[in-house]
Amino acid sequence: MESIIPETVHAGLLGRKVDIPNAEQWVLTSRVEQRSYRIMIGHPIGDPPPGGYPVIYLLDGNSVFGTMVEALRLQCRRPDVSGGMPAIIVGIGYEIDGPFTPERFYDLMPLPTPEFLKRFNNEPLPKQGGAGAFLQFIEEELKPQVESEFLVDRKRQALFGHSLGGLFTVYALFSKPDSFQYYVVGSPSLHWNKEYMLDLERDFVSRAREGHVHTQVLFGVGELEKSHECRNCARAQALTERLTNISATIGVKAEYKEFENEGHVSVLPILISRTLRFILHPTL
Repeated sequence: MESIIPETVHAGLLGRKVDIPNAEQWVLTSRVEQRSYRIMIGHPIGDPPPGGYPVIYLLDGNSVFGTMVEALRLQCRRPDVSGGMPAIIVGIGYEIDGPFTPERFYDLMPLPTPEFLKRFNNEPLPKQGGAGAFLQFIEEELKPQVESEFLVDRKRQALFGHSLGGLFTVYALFSKPDSFQYYVVGSPSLHWNKEYMLDLERDFVSRAREGHVHTQVLFGVGELEKSHECRNCARAQALTERLTNISATIGVKAEYKEFENEGHVSVLPILISRTLRFILHPTL
């Protein structure tokens, strides 16, 4: 395992590398499809709670891991004030230098999309449809690896995803709701795989009524996304309302939060801060 060194900052001729304290990374190759992932681990600060450490799994780890780890580190300094607690941060990323890679289309989308043929810049869409195998990798390979390294509270595990990661987070909620107890859905791309996701939602509701699930979901979007043709805000709010209307019968608590003057990407830091409060000292 190696420490995480996200960038090099130069100060004249005496530049030194800047790293993230209490963090490390390794490469894990899935048995399911032999796909390689950069796994980033933010070590918990402080003694574990009686039931073990909560764990927050981050999709698109290259883009949000550092922000989440630093936000948690600051809040853990004064838990008596912030209400936070030590937690393990697990970023699931790729062997790249930038924040995103086309590979995420395959891992985060349940099916090849029938709705769109090209990306916003008119380039062909990358391969899609591997969400099922990716969720299996998280459940059967990544989680056991984390649990072999740390004392984990299996009753307080969270999944955080934004944009296509938000779509995957909803997919995980509908497919295997017991995998996590907290789902944070940022600006979800619910305009992809629309019919499939609606069918999956109906199946989820039917199964949840038969056996109660205990899950909390936070939908977070930027106010400035309202005007976008993808209708992220409207779709996320409508899904929140559908879940809220039946929450008493299916055991799911859903919350919708619109962050003022934030857009699709700028919403991430404030959503990350809200995520820590939502997961680490929620109102149950």
